[in-house]
Amino acid sequence: MATNVEVEKLALDLPEAQRAILAARLLRSLPAVLREHDDGVAEALSRDSDFEANPSLGLSQKELDDRIGRRGS
Repeated sequence: MATNVEVEKLALDLPEAQRAILAARLLRSLPAVLREHDDGVAEALSRDSDFEANPSLGLSQKELDDRIGRRGS
């Protein structure tokens, strides 16, 4: 039987699209252990309340795109 190190090396040698498919399959095979009782609704409501109180916390679409673009550089 192959070891984790061997499997990882083989997986990393796959083309990107095949690695993505493999990663998705592996993630689907795991239980949803991080699931919250309310699926994150409380966090979303809290963030919405924070934003309503201080709109400067938000970003425009252009600001978001610029930040994402800088991450890849």
